[in-house]
Amino acid sequence: MFDPSALTRDGFLGGALQIWQPIKGYRAAMDPVFLAASVPAKAGQSVLELGCGAGVASLCLAKRVVGLSSYGVERQADYAVLARQNAFENSLNFTVETANLQVMPRSLCHSFDHVIFNPPYFLSQSGTQAKDQGRDGALREETPSKDWIDAATRRLKPGGWLHLIQSAERLPDILAALDTRVGAISVLPLAPRAGRAAKRFILRAQKGARRPFLLLASFVIHDGASHLADRPDYSPKAEAILRNGAALSFD
Repeated sequence: MFDPSALTRDGFLGGALQIWQPIKGYRAAMDPVFLAASVPAKAGQSVLELGCGAGVASLCLAKRVVGLSSYGVERQADYAVLARQNAFENSLNFTVETANLQVMPRSLCHSFDHVIFNPPYFLSQSGTQAKDQGRDGALREETPSKDWIDAATRRLKPGGWLHLIQSAERLPDILAALDTRVGAISVLPLAPRAGRAAKRFILRAQKGARRPFLLLASFVIHDGASHLADRPDYSPKAEAILRNGAALSFD
């Protein structure tokens, strides 16, 4: 359990969501917000988030789409507690189980319309280990990509959708981990500025679909060729997502 003095309460979606996060642990930024924005969920549908952390992605989605049945699984117990607290304090329906996604709790062994996840960006042997164990556990892969994708696919209804955000350099690994259970795979690159290489991508795939792979044009996050002033310079579409909770279309 986190000491309350080791937490900050941070605003997301222009302050519409207030989220408790650890000062020194893993802290969500814009990635889970973009992930949530990309999910075309509808009222009455069910959503499962794997590795939900403090709950930012699921709570952003629940704030945008009223009437969802939202669930999360998080292996780090202190983050699962934060996710439950954040859901309660924001008056949003989000049930969080503390478990490893490879051994899904019985309460989550049913099918969902959408499964979303923001898996660790770094391979287990790459980079420098973070001093904070919780941060390192969120950013450094211990469970292989194929296991994340297998767990997500197993929990999808026929016709359900898998959604993930990941570092651009991990795209080959993610594509290799997908199998014939899913199709209609679409990849949306997220570029920091026009003309720059993408740093992240959002991928979605549909269980049981057979439509061909689609690589979309990059979504540009910031306006201008470089950062010129000490203020946000988000593109209008990015601003609408990050500040106003707008949806991110794959069309």
